[in-house]
This record gives sequence, structure tokens and C-alpha cells, in this order.
Amino acid sequence: MANYFRLGELGVEKRDLKMGRGKIEIKKIENPTNRQVTYSKRRAGIMKKAREITVLCDAEVSLIMFSSTGKFSEYCSPSTETKKVFERYQQVSGINLWSSQYEKMLNTLNHSKEINRNLRREVRQRMGEDLEGLDIKELRGLEQNIDEALKLVRNRKYHVISTQTDTYKKKLKNSQETHRNLMHELEIVEDHPVYGFHEDSSNYEGVLALANDGSHMYAFRVQPNQQNLQGTGYSSHDLRLA
Repeated sequence: MANYFRLGELGVEKRDLKMGRGKIEIKKIENPTNRQVTYSKRRAGIMKKAREITVLCDAEVSLIMFSSTGKFSEYCSPSTETKKVFERYQQVSGINLWSSQYEKMLNTLNHSKEINRNLRREVRQRMGEDLEGLDIKELRGLEQNIDEALKLVRNRKYHVISTQTDTYKKKLKNSQETHRNLMHELEIVEDHPVYGFHEDSSNYEGVLALANDGSHMYAFRVQPNQQNLQGTGYSSHDLRLA
């Protein structure tokens, strides 16, 4: 019995003696697989203990955990919120958890404002404004920047003009090709033995329109060339095109 109490002082329990287990040395587990398995088991145990102490003792518990791989785990008592727990922690400890983050955000905001002011001043100077206070070196630099910008604008303008010109040339070429095809089809119609094409000089409307620079009137006379259609009472028909 004395030996048991002596071992109890050393942190070894009676059941460990019966099972032949020794005290586990607390150090980092080098094997990644074993380390992840141990983390999962002990995380579940800690979460269980947090829930138990919340129910048994009516305590407000907030638990946040991150594994070595960055996996996030959290538990918070149903009677509170993690944010409220942090606020109570700040009040009790006097430590401001957000002061460093606030200062960082403030510095970022001031830096952005400074960049914005510089850009606005540069735009005004390129428009010929707010030039007071610039020395000769700054004025030469501004002039050089404006010249380079103007060169880029001109190059872009010439590129756009060249592109549009090529497009118009293609459209003109297509129009000319279409015109030649139409003229070729018109010549075929004129030479067709059935559809005779002749100018009707006796037509008063055609002469009047031609005299007034209007559209010329032409007549197409359709003559049936089959023997069984001739003399059947069908007369020729004049088709007038303006």
C-alpha cells in the first residue's frame, strides 16, 4: 500500500501498474499520420469536456482550435457567443485584442488616401493645372510623360484608322464583286432567246422619265417558242421594269 501511494505521488495510477503501462512522455509526435490521429482523438475529448462543463456547471465556454494542417474547430456554449466571450475577456484582462488590427487597418487607409491624392494631383498636372511649386526637373519629367502619352495615343489612333480602312476596302471589294455578278446576270438575260430585251422608245412614260433624269423604262417581251403554244389565243405580254 505504501508503494502505491508513493507511485501515486509520481503520477502513476494503480490501473497503470496492473496493465503494465508507464507514464507517457509529452513531446511532439514526429510521424504525421500518428500526430493527426492523436489530434483527432484528443480534440474530440476536449470538445466533450467543454460540453460537459457547460451543462454541469452552467459555465460559459468558448474553445477554438487549429490543427497543424490549419483545420479549424470551435465550440461555444449555447448560452453565449464567441464574440461576447472575447469582449468579457478584454474587460477582465484589460487587453485590447483588436488594437493592433485597428492600427494596421488605419495605416492601410492612410496609405490608400495618400496614393489617391498623388494620382489626382498627377491627373491635374497632365491637364495643365496645379503646376505651381514644380521645379524645372519636375516640369521636364512631366513634359516627357505627356509626350510619351501623346505618342501612345497617336499610335492607337493610326492603328484604328488603318483597321477601319481595311474593313472599308473589304466592304468595297465585296460590293464591286456583287455588282459584277449582277451585271453578268443582266447580260445573260439580254442574250436569252426567249426573254427578248428591247428599249420601248414609243413608251411615253419611259421618254418622260428619261427626260427628267428618272429611271429608264424597259420592256421585256415574252414569246412562247413551243409549237403547241403558238396560235392558241395567248398573246404576248410586256413586262415593264423601271
